[in-house]
Amino acid sequence: MPLNTRMRLIPLLLCLMSGPVLAAGLPPLLVSPDLVRDGRAAATPRPAAAAQPAPATRSAPAPRAAPASAATDAARAGTPPASAPRTAVERGPAPKPMASRDPSLAAGDTLIKAQRILGTRSVELVADGDAELQRDDTVLTADRVTYREPVDEAVAEGNVVLRAGQDTITGPKATLVIGESTGQFETPAYTLTRDRAPTAAGESARPVSGSGSADVLRLEGENQYRLKNATWSTCQASDPDWYIKARELELDYDRQVGTAQGGSIVFQDVPIFWMPWAEFPLSGQRQSGLLPPTFGSSNKTGADLAVPYYWNIAPNYDATITPRLMSRRGMQLGGEFRYLNETYRGESRVEWMAKDNLTGEERRLASIQHEQRITPQLYGSLDFNSVSDDSYFEDLSSRIAVASQVHLLRQGSLYYSSGSWWNASALVQSYQTLNPDPDSITATPYRRVPQLLFNGYRPGLPGGLVFDLDAEYVRFAHPDKAYAEADRLTAYPQMSLPMQGAAWFLTPKAGFHASSYDIDRPTADAGKPDSISRNVPILSFDGGLFFERETSWFGTDFVQTLEPRLFYLRVPKRDQRDIPLFDTTLYTQSFAEIFSENRFSGGDRIGDANDLTAAVTTRLIDPETGAERLRALIGQRYYFSDQEVGLFEGQELIQAGGRTDVLAGLGGKVTQHVSVDSYLQYDTGEGQTERFNATMRYQPAYAKALNVSYRYGRNVVGYGGELGLEDLDVSAQWPIGRGWYGVGRVTRSLKESRVTEAIGGLEYDGGCWAFRVAVHRFAIERDDVSQAIYVQLELNDLAGIGSNPLSLLTRSVPGYGKINASSADRVFGVD
Repeated sequence: MPLNTRMRLIPLLLCLMSGPVLAAGLPPLLVSPDLVRDGRAAATPRPAAAAQPAPATRSAPAPRAAPASAATDAARAGTPPASAPRTAVERGPAPKPMASRDPSLAAGDTLIKAQRILGTRSVELVADGDAELQRDDTVLTADRVTYREPVDEAVAEGNVVLRAGQDTITGPKATLVIGESTGQFETPAYTLTRDRAPTAAGESARPVSGSGSADVLRLEGENQYRLKNATWSTCQASDPDWYIKARELELDYDRQVGTAQGGSIVFQDVPIFWMPWAEFPLSGQRQSGLLPPTFGSSNKTGADLAVPYYWNIAPNYDATITPRLMSRRGMQLGGEFRYLNETYRGESRVEWMAKDNLTGEERRLASIQHEQRITPQLYGSLDFNSVSDDSYFEDLSSRIAVASQVHLLRQGSLYYSSGSWWNASALVQSYQTLNPDPDSITATPYRRVPQLLFNGYRPGLPGGLVFDLDAEYVRFAHPDKAYAEADRLTAYPQMSLPMQGAAWFLTPKAGFHASSYDIDRPTADAGKPDSISRNVPILSFDGGLFFERETSWFGTDFVQTLEPRLFYLRVPKRDQRDIPLFDTTLYTQSFAEIFSENRFSGGDRIGDANDLTAAVTTRLIDPETGAERLRALIGQRYYFSDQEVGLFEGQELIQAGGRTDVLAGLGGKVTQHVSVDSYLQYDTGEGQTERFNATMRYQPAYAKALNVSYRYGRNVVGYGGELGLEDLDVSAQWPIGRGWYGVGRVTRSLKESRVTEAIGGLEYDGGCWAFRVAVHRFAIERDDVSQAIYVQLELNDLAGIGSNPLSLLTRSVPGYGKINASSADRVFGVD
């Protein structure tokens, strides 16, 4: 059951080099190379010059003449003469339990400490009593260590502890060849730690530890371990909540892969998943193999089981093949291919069902996204999406964001940046429009085949002038020949003069919008002109002031600002009734819209204007941090002339002396834990509220959030396509106690007196694992209800077993916090 996450490796045992053996301690004595007699080392007399204790060194001491008897004994014993490297012995207090590398130890040197050291130099030393052996970053401690220098072998007995970097292996007995990183531990317990590479932008590497026990642990070279009757888990407790249990377990930290034979996953002492043979990541590594199955249930698909297979093709390529069995629909085969390079990246996805048991039809999905840097200045992208039928997402998806899709984008683009003052782009765009409800038909947007754009911006001209140019050529086509088609050419050069001071700004701007159309009209529009030119001068003045003062609210000091702003716009009327609407609609009123030059989106209508927008903003700012604590603004547009350009014939327009609806907003972080945001659009003429949104969030800590929001729209299209929207939304994530968290959301349409979406779930944080269950219900139409249930057991840094509700909860509950820091999702770019 391999998982596909990635981790950087850190060796457990460094490649150790044999070097001079050192021993240090108090009081120091020089050991003769004689054989040990009567269990005690024979002391060799030293010259007067060496009467002071000699410090331990990392190289052989200078040769000196040995007494004749010592040389003779050495010759009999077959040991080196006294001029060979010697070992300093230390008898004294025991080393600290958590031994660490001696900073004075040079690379490749071996240092031995103990209460007693017996033996023959360069043959065998026996360190007895709190023994410790160090070489490079490896520290071996035990009650007794026997070190055989000719074969570089250490035999450790009693309370054996091997530490290398962040890794620790303990046991009653171990035999190790230090330089080759080989050997064996009897009945060991171990903890091996590596850093997991960041999985997203802004993250940092974090350590991931695998620990367990075994009957036997064999070291088979650097980063290679083989265990018999072993366990492995990322839980650090002595009695872990979950672990892998295997007859044979191989840990390969070069490939970052563990291999279990005759194994199972044990959770709360109950085997939940049998694995006759399986591979798994040791530190979040990607690898090929079966992923944990996902399962769930919904009223559209029935019981839903998917068993994905992950193929780690290369470090920058991977694929996932997913058979999916739905009890009501049948078998579906899905696949995803992802790639990443220095100059390009992308992913492709396909789904195929030979026959839907309910509809009797073949069903398909295809999706391709690709981005590429062709040259340092030229970029390209492709976004293509297609499904076999209008009801594909409603029938086969349990996510409201997916099920409510009606336009699938199909687009290819090129973008060129000159690196100076201009850029250009080319675009080909169309849509597949879905109409799952025959009683509510959605019109297909026009295709752009192609659209060519040119943009230029030159500040710093003489006198402080700024030049701006927007130019476009686009060919509009439509699959329905009842619609007009056209070529549109537009150029909009502008010149502005930005001026500002410490407490004011003023920007006068003048532009000339020139457009021409070459129209292919349908028969129904015969008699209307096929060629139309439109030239419109545009003049605007944008200015504002900044005031501030020190004030105090509820005993807290603030800096309060007052920011009035005026925007005057003058655009003469042009008759545009003969121009079809290809990409144009009326903007929804907002603060951005009342300060814009055109009340229409797109280029088929240029709104006439002789109006003034007035707005004022005030803010409360924390003088110490500069953070904005509260923001309030209000604005309205006043008309000096009648509006005459409408979106279509018969549209109600504002007359001279009229004004737009009043727009107001209030928001900010009212207290450390409470934030509010609200927006109001009020029709002063009819005395009615057009739109009102209000949101309050209380978030005192991570994974503790409560949100309440209200939305109202008098002329907004609501659920089911009906005019008018009014709903109340409550969502929360909150700890219940003892590791349990509740999470949920309810959206109720007050206008239709029904719940349109509901989510209820429970989560449990087990420290090294998490459990989640969530139920999701949504109804786009009153009589078309989708329901789904998600159940997931996530074993930190190993696997997520079941159907994952995290994306649903994150999207649905603002401020939602993932209760366990680990993620078992695969890592490849950004998911």
